[in-house]
Amino acid sequence: MNKLTLDPLETIDSREKEMFRTLRTNIEFTGVENQVITVTSCYPNDGKTTVSYHLACAFAEAGKKTLLIDADLRKSIFISRYQIRQEVRGLSHLLSGQSQLDEVLYETDIKNLYVILTGVFPINPTELLGNQRFGALLSSVRQGFDYIIIDTPPIGSVIDAAVTAKQSDASLLVLASDVVSRGEARHMVDQLKSANPNILGVVLNKVDSKSGGYYYGKRYKGYNKYGYGYGYEQSDE
Repeated sequence: MNKLTLDPLETIDSREKEMFRTLRTNIEFTGVENQVITVTSCYPNDGKTTVSYHLACAFAEAGKKTLLIDADLRKSIFISRYQIRQEVRGLSHLLSGQSQLDEVLYETDIKNLYVILTGVFPINPTELLGNQRFGALLSSVRQGFDYIIIDTPPIGSVIDAAVTAKQSDASLLVLASDVVSRGEARHMVDQLKSANPNILGVVLNKVDSKSGGYYYGKRYKGYNKYGYGYGYEQSDE
């Protein structure tokens, strides 16, 4: 098994870790059939990568064998954010037929957490994610993992997240507090629902805890009919 050491640039405190544990628990109670989860955001810098990573860590911490797939084949920051210094092969190599699964699957230094990184950025990311190899990958890893978290590009920029959501069991939308309007958020939810109607919820990211912000702000009041709220004040991507 390939080994990988993760050295995250950002740290989270005990309160924030507890929020991710709460998010994990909420997802667990949606049912065991929600095994493969696409995570996306409205726009860049909403915090989807950090949410994906810490959610995956929360599952791993609970003893769940967890796979985090970096499917942002356009502008991933995972390698730089988590200071991966070794040369790796990744998802683009697998989907283009240049590598096998065992060549792109990495066991991390975090117990129960495994990753598949992006690999090189291809010229045709949407086509790669939509091809039969991606479906075959998900079918294969379902057998060996309890949860698979897929980090995707913002759905407000490209359709890649909708492509992966269609092949996932459910999706999760990350919104940056006081950045995205309610109308924009509804539009993004509709895009995801057109691919897969099973949206687990909306994560409200970058909440200013000093102002008492938590769960949904006034601009999103009533919007939690799509799922649960969640407050978190860090992260850029």
